[in-house]
Amino acid sequence: MNTIQKKILLLTTIVIVMMVMIWSALTYYNRQTQEQYNAILQRYLLLNEINEVSQNMMTDLNNFLTLSSVDHLIKINDSQEQLETKKKEAWQLGHQENEFELINYINLIGSLSETVERSIRLHDQQDAEAARSEFNDASRIADYISETTLALVDKELKTYDDFYRSIIQQSAELNQLGIWLLLLLTFFLIIVTYTLSRSITQPINQLTEAANHLSRGEFNVEIKVNSNDEIAFLARTFNRMRLNINELISEIHLKAQLEKELQENKLLLQESQFHSLQSQINPHFLFNTLNTISKKAYLEGAVQTSDLLVNIAGLLRYNLRRLNRSVTLQDEVTILKQYIDIQKARFTDRLQFTEEIDEQLLSVPIPALTLQPIIENAIIHAVEPRENGGTIHFRVYDEDEFIQIEIEDDGPGMPKQKAIHLVQGLLSPEEGHSTGIGFTNVVKRLRIFYGRDDLVQVDSERGTKISLRIPKQKRGGMM
Repeated sequence: MNTIQKKILLLTTIVIVMMVMIWSALTYYNRQTQEQYNAILQRYLLLNEINEVSQNMMTDLNNFLTLSSVDHLIKINDSQEQLETKKKEAWQLGHQENEFELINYINLIGSLSETVERSIRLHDQQDAEAARSEFNDASRIADYISETTLALVDKELKTYDDFYRSIIQQSAELNQLGIWLLLLLTFFLIIVTYTLSRSITQPINQLTEAANHLSRGEFNVEIKVNSNDEIAFLARTFNRMRLNINELISEIHLKAQLEKELQENKLLLQESQFHSLQSQINPHFLFNTLNTISKKAYLEGAVQTSDLLVNIAGLLRYNLRRLNRSVTLQDEVTILKQYIDIQKARFTDRLQFTEEIDEQLLSVPIPALTLQPIIENAIIHAVEPRENGGTIHFRVYDEDEFIQIEIEDDGPGMPKQKAIHLVQGLLSPEEGHSTGIGFTNVVKRLRIFYGRDDLVQVDSERGTKISLRIPKQKRGGMM
């Protein structure tokens, strides 16, 4: 997948590479030109230094002949050493144009040193007139060196005239090249940036258009995004959401139609106690649930409301199945969790629900709608009347030949006599409203399903704990 990050990194890499290439080329050219400039400048400096040293040496010689100072003699010796060094370096200045002048120039440097030495020696011998004569000769040689220096510099200027002009021309051409490279790089960056931005913004526009279709309720319009990055993944996810919403709406319409048919045929559904239980939905629960959905839709986004609708649809689907057929404990636990989610949306933090379930025990058969009426009864008595709500504990664990199911709340409990009637399935409408009657039907159906009476136990000393002992084996064989 070509991610947006990869595209940006690719653009950055291209720009950096082009800038490095241009910088390297310009640096190389400048370095070459600078080295040539430095070489020519060194030639001029060397000639100038030779002339300057020879003039200084003559000044020091004159002072020495006049004052006989040791300091001036030391300076003369230093100047002679410098001239000897410069004379060796001067050989590197030779080329075809100045070969004759350079040889003469180097010979003059040697003659100057010899003449200065003779003048010093004669001075030491107390021959002042001869020493002064040698000084005059040395002065003429120093003047010749100055003139020859100017001649050599003039030769150098004429020799490198074309080079100077070529450097000026190359500098102008380099400036033009820099301008063209800048324009080319700018044009390239504009094209690449436009292409990159279009590859990002176009899929976003397509996704936005698809979202507008969904907002108008057009769930059959397929979402197509022509890209291969994170936006394409987002589009596929958005498309799956569209399909899920469409399916959910179709399912809701189907359930509404089914509800209508059930209402029209309610006389037929009252043929037996099982059929009456099939259509029994607590109006109190249904009213509060729908009211909760309405508030959620108003106060929040559609995600939680959608989840709530899905749970209600699952609960309705489960409640409308035939109760004379068994389900697995897994089915009961699943529908119980959906029911708890609905009630949590209603009570929020007032309802605390904990579960301890041994997953290996959930494959046993059990009558449908066994757990929900018990939980509903606990919510009505232990959570709804109390300002701080309450806590319900749900446990499923192994106990020898039985599977123990416990539903415990921290509510006010109930009288002992009422608990006995509840276990015996003898609760009357005066002793408990619809939830109590629902629990009575649960007890009766468990006894019919398993063929035994010792399946339900109620402990209501502190709160209420209802225990169901589900046998692992039915009487007469494996379940």
